[in-house]
Amino acid sequence: MDAYVIDKARVRASFERAVNTYDASAVLQKQVRNEMLSRFDLVKIKPKSILDAGCGTGHGSFALQKHFKQADIISLDIALGMLQKTNALQPLLQKIFTNKQLICADIERLPIANASMDLVWTNLALQWCNDLDAAFTEVARVLQPNSLFMFSTFGPDTLKELRAATNNGHTHVSRFIDMHDIGDALTRAGFSAPVLDVEHYTLTYDNVKGVMTDLKSIGAHNATQGRARGLQGKGFLQNLTQNYEQFRTEGKLPATFEVIYGHAWTRESKPHLEDDVSPITFKKRK
Repeated sequence: MDAYVIDKARVRASFERAVNTYDASAVLQKQVRNEMLSRFDLVKIKPKSILDAGCGTGHGSFALQKHFKQADIISLDIALGMLQKTNALQPLLQKIFTNKQLICADIERLPIANASMDLVWTNLALQWCNDLDAAFTEVARVLQPNSLFMFSTFGPDTLKELRAATNNGHTHVSRFIDMHDIGDALTRAGFSAPVLDVEHYTLTYDNVKGVMTDLKSIGAHNATQGRARGLQGKGFLQNLTQNYEQFRTEGKLPATFEVIYGHAWTRESKPHLEDDVSPITFKKRK
């Protein structure tokens, strides 16, 4: 068995428990969302139907509705509680979020009709997929020809300090996918001209407890099959605290997050077998 396979039931349960603490702790998610939104200034589209896949508490859906006022928005999440939170917030934003549709489902199996979306957007949710090829194939299936897929996800450097500080034979951090492998998966799914870039963010904490509390608050529990089962003892926490100290800089403990941004287009029509594969563009930020 692959120790890094994601337990979807645990993912769902973790996000259910985090419904009331998510927004206060999702600082990075908000920053990445704003960066993604800013990229629409360079991409001139007027979508009539948008899927927010992995919508969380709905703030991305609200922002998309504000940006594309005439579009119908579908908010999809694996956790019913997140959708209920989205629904609860909606009355406060009646003038913005006028035509909501909520679906509880997995990105790897979208209950959405073929060629029915003009834009699929997903902010920091793809890392919870076990089969990226399946997820990208599903996204391509629901998009109309010549439509846009825009996403962000975590790369391999994410939580590298926590990964290095845990060495008890169990998995403690997910196996995040490299940007180049993501580009290859987009091509296999039939997307045209993928563009990807990466940016590193560092959150700082006074102690390890702060790191773990933040992750718990946003529902980012360890959901790998190779995780330790049951409660971890004081010895584990003492070792984790001691090992993490090697990364302390200027009095703070860092938690690194590698964020991969990407977008790609569906082709105008299904490609012939002899068609050339579209080149992948990787952008490096200074």
